[in-house]
Amino acid sequence: MTTGLGNAFRMVIIILITVSFFGQRAISQDKVIDRIVAVVGKNIILESDVENQYYQYRMQGNIQGGETTVKCQILENLLFQNLMLNQADLDSVEVTESQIDQTMEQRLRYFIAQFGSKEAFEDYYGKSVAEFKNEFRDDIKDQLMIETVQQGITTNVNVTPSEVKEYYNSIPIDSLPLINSEVVIGQIVKMPPVSLEQKLEVKERLRGFRDRIKNGENFSTLAILYSEDPGSTKKGGELGFYGRGELYPEFEAIAFKLEKGEVSEIVETEAGFHIIQMIERRGEYVNVRHILIRPKVSPVDLAKAKAQLDTIADLIRSDSISFEEAVLEYSDDPGKNNGGLLINPMTGTTKFEVTQLDPSVSFVIDKMKIGQISNPVAMETDDKRQAYRLLYLMKRTLPHRANLNEDYNRVQEWALMEKQDEAFKKWIKKKAVKTYIKITEKYQDCEFENEWIVKEK
Repeated sequence: MTTGLGNAFRMVIIILITVSFFGQRAISQDKVIDRIVAVVGKNIILESDVENQYYQYRMQGNIQGGETTVKCQILENLLFQNLMLNQADLDSVEVTESQIDQTMEQRLRYFIAQFGSKEAFEDYYGKSVAEFKNEFRDDIKDQLMIETVQQGITTNVNVTPSEVKEYYNSIPIDSLPLINSEVVIGQIVKMPPVSLEQKLEVKERLRGFRDRIKNGENFSTLAILYSEDPGSTKKGGELGFYGRGELYPEFEAIAFKLEKGEVSEIVETEAGFHIIQMIERRGEYVNVRHILIRPKVSPVDLAKAKAQLDTIADLIRSDSISFEEAVLEYSDDPGKNNGGLLINPMTGTTKFEVTQLDPSVSFVIDKMKIGQISNPVAMETDDKRQAYRLLYLMKRTLPHRANLNEDYNRVQEWALMEKQDEAFKKWIKKKAVKTYIKITEKYQDCEFENEWIVKEK
């Protein structure tokens, strides 16, 4: 299997992103007297850079080998990243402010999701989101420049079917990885519309809350009692500071116009209906509290959706219509154009291991045969709407060693990664001889995969 620097880089770039955001927390755990351990062109690598990544590996259980071996591997990846950063400077690689902003937002959303809320994220690290953005802006810029150079190295690297087969045949049979049982699942979704009556009822409730606040009742208390936003309810509806582009557009448009203490009219977003109160504004950031009420689908409309799906399931079972035809004709799923297939968010493919499925789905699928359609199953959409769906088991594989028939795409990816590794090594060999590189005595005994030239004492 592939073990080269390119594969290691793909893994470490994720750690690098984490360390860039959370390195200070890590270093506070294991105090390090900082010093320069390597120089690549104009770039320096510090002892803390190595220690922080080692700490992250250790916390995530990724340690394979002794401490010295792992730290040498981390240093080699840092040498590679800084060699690419040096090349980006020589090539005058440009990264726009909008690219930095977009990447920053994406990565912050990911990390905040790991904590469950922005407040939990900020409490843990003792910094506001705005402070994180300001502090790590240069790190994000460097990472984008590195990624640009990396893409340039591999842009023309691809594998042919014969190369995939040759790669597969080069792996000893007992070294082929075991692949767990996987399933491919289709769905037909029926999402009953929220009735006008339900929306009017929610608006009337919010008008009542707004009147009570005007008459002296506390907004926070009402938010705790009635708001349906689980992330802010316990804090009296307070969201914390957000900048432009981070909230629903309709919500943001109103929030930024409010004066301190002012309560908005009713605002409709994808999440539902809100009233908003301004707490504080700092430049282009606002801290507001809100009460969210989501209109509910009526039990009658839910029952109709379930009955519709029962009829569709009967049509499929009697071969009056194929599953694929039924998806296109009847499904309310926005992703139905791919044949109704569920997409695994962890891999981007249509294959799921059972442990990767929602429990409500795996429970139903476990009892089904290939080609079988389920009875209607209750579900909740991403925007928390109640709905029903039919599940269709298209494929199920048994646990097995990787093979070309069932796992061609996976083997193709492995072969491509190995070829990319070779491209990285050739690139390093070519660029390292033209670049000033110095490694301190402490790391000169490392068994690097590549020759990093100057090893002075």
